Amino acid sequence: MEALRVWRASSNLLGFAASRAAVAAATATASAGRAHRLHIRCCSPAAAATTKPPQDRRRRSASTSSTSDRDSIRAIRLKKVEELRGKGYEPYAYKWDRTHTTNELQERYAHLENGEVCTEAAVSIAGRIVARRAFGKLVFMTVRDDSGTIQLYCEKDSLKEEQFEQLKTFIDIGDILGASGSIKKTEKGEISVYVNCFEILTKSLLPLPDKYHGLTDVDKRYRQRYIDMIANPEVADVFRTRAKVVSEIRKTMESFGFIEVETPVLQGAAGGAEARPFITHHNSLQRDLYLRIATELHLKRMLVGGLEKVYEIGRIFRNEGISTRHNPEFTTIEMYEAYSDYESMMNLAEEIVTRCAMVTIGKLKVDYQGTEISLERPWRRETMHRLVEEATGVDFNSFGDIESAKNAATGLLGIKTDSRENTSLQACSSVGHVLNEVFETVVEPTLVQPTFVLDYPVEISPLAKPHRRHAGLTERFELFICGREIGNAFSELTDPIDQVQICLFS
Repeated sequence: MEALRVWRASSNLLGFAASRAAVAAATATASAGRAHRLHIRCCSPAAAATTKPPQDRRRRSASTSSTSDRDSIRAIRLKKVEELRGKGYEPYAYKWDRTHTTNELQERYAHLENGEVCTEAAVSIAGRIVARRAFGKLVFMTVRDDSGTIQLYCEKDSLKEEQFEQLKTFIDIGDILGASGSIKKTEKGEISVYVNCFEILTKSLLPLPDKYHGLTDVDKRYRQRYIDMIANPEVADVFRTRAKVVSEIRKTMESFGFIEVETPVLQGAAGGAEARPFITHHNSLQRDLYLRIATELHLKRMLVGGLEKVYEIGRIFRNEGISTRHNPEFTTIEMYEAYSDYESMMNLAEEIVTRCAMVTIGKLKVDYQGTEISLERPWRRETMHRLVEEATGVDFNSFGDIESAKNAATGLLGIKTDSRENTSLQACSSVGHVLNEVFETVVEPTLVQPTFVLDYPVEISPLAKPHRRHAGLTERFELFICGREIGNAFSELTDPIDQVQICLFS
C-alpha cells in the first residue's frame, strides 16, 4: 500500500506562472520543526518618546492625512448617493442585462477601420470604471470586467441632457457602471462602446489605489486580495490557473480509478503528522476538538473499509510558525492506493504535474523567474546519500558513529561552535539525522529541475516501509522543483507490530 502527499499541490504547481510576490504566498508549505525567531526591543515610554526618529513622525502624519482624505472622499460620495436617490435614481441596482463581455467585443469588432461606427450593433456591458477623461462635450471612460477592458465613448449629443450631466457630476473612478450602445473604433484605433444609455449599478464610496503606484504594500496585498485584484488585474490569473490545476488533478485521479472522499475537519485527536493543532470547543458535546493537521488517518480507514484507491483535496490547519513558506492553513492532496509502492506513486506524481502544465500553459518547458524548468519525463531519480555525496564529496555510509558524522558536517557547513546551526546539528541523534541536516542545507536549494529524492534514512521516516534491499533505509521519496518540496510519499508501513513499537519508542 502506498501513500502520496503532494503538499500544497493546488498552489505549488502554479509557481511557474505566478509572480515572485504571489508565489511567496501561494506556495507556502507547512512542516514541523522549523525555527522562527522573533526579535522584540523593549524600552521605557520616555525613551520611546525621545528616540523616535523624525521620519516616524512624518509617516504618522502621512497616515493621519491619508485617513482624513479617505474620510473626506467617503463623505462626498455619500452625498452623491443621497442626491442620486433624491433625483429618483437607485445607485445600487438589482440587475443589468449584459450582452457581451469586454473581451468578446474587442475580438468581435477588431476588424473595424479607424473612425468607423458599427451602428447596427446593439451591445450592453457592465464593469468597474478604472479611468475617466472629460473633454467638454466628450467623456472617455475605461471599464474593466472579468475578461478585460474596453473604452466607453460618451458624447453629449448621443445621451439625454440629464444623463450627460449625471455622467460628469456623479460618476467616479471605482463605480460599477452598465452601458448600452453601438460600437465605434476611434481615430486612434481604440474599440469603444458608443454609449447612448448607462446606469450606475454600484456607487463606490472609497477611492481605488493610486493609478501610477498601485497597491505595493505586500502585507495589504495578501490581507485584502480583492483590492490587490482591482489594483493588479494580473493577480486574478493566479486564481484562474489554480482552478484549472485543481480541476485537472481531479480529472487525472478519476482517470486512474481513484475515488474522491471528504473526511472530518474537526477531529477528536490530532493525528497523521507531527504538528501543533488548533483547538476548538464543541458546545453540544462539551468537549474539545482539533482542526485536522492531516487527512491521513481517515483516508487509511477508507482502505481498511475496502476502497482501494482514494484521495482528498482538503484544507489542513497547523498552529505553528508563519512565513512566506509556511501558512497556518493550506491545501493538500493526499492519496492512498492498495497493492502499490512508491515507484508507482512517482509515476503518478509525474503524470499529475505534466498534465496540469499542459492544461495551464500548453507546454512542458516553463520559464520561472528567469530559469527554464523542464517538466519532460522521465524526471531524475536519485538517493539522498548519492545527492549529498555529489555535492560534498562525503559518503555518509562510511561513518560508523554519529560523532564522526557531526564533525564532517560541521566542516562541510562551516558551522561556528556558538551558532544556532551548531545547536541544531548537535541535537541530531543519529547519522541519518546528520545526513538530512546536510541535505537540507547544501543539496535542497540546488534541486531546480524536477528531482525525486529517494530512500531516506529510517530514523527520519519511521512510518515508511523498510527498504527491501538496503538496511537502514526506507522506501520513501520527496519531489523537489525549484528548490522546494512539491510532494512526499512512501510505501506505507503496514506491519502492525512495527507500528506499535515505533509509537512506543518515538
